[in-house]
Amino acid sequence: MQTLPKVAFVCTHNSCRSQMAEALGRLFAADVFISYSAGTHPADQINPDAVRVIRQLYGVELQTQQRPKLLAELPAIDVLITMGCGVECPFLPCRYREDWDLSDPTGQPDEAFTQTAHTIEAKVHALAERIQGGLLA
Repeated sequence: MQTLPKVAFVCTHNSCRSQMAEALGRLFAADVFISYSAGTHPADQINPDAVRVIRQLYGVELQTQQRPKLLAELPAIDVLITMGCGVECPFLPCRYREDWDLSDPTGQPDEAFTQTAHTIEAKVHALAERIQGGLLA
């Protein structure tokens, strides 16, 4: 049986975009890759607005399934996705890396969180398709 590739979504505080991406990766691409998230300086908790919007849009309870984590807590990963927060990650071995360049919705109205969630959903679907198409071959 082939092991699914491990994808890590990384952002500075691991409290909003990367948490949303981990949840949506699990929701929409669990048959293609295993989702993780982490940060260089994790927050104490997941952004409450992200928690609420992901619950409203997708029925996923972020705070019961996930928590902010340090990069050191990640397993060996195959794909590293940075979220666009200018993170200069320490050396983190992976087979493929890309930056999604997403603006941080923190402190903005729900519409910004909703737009971010929908953008992440589309990017997760596209990443799953590229992995299925041989991105890591």
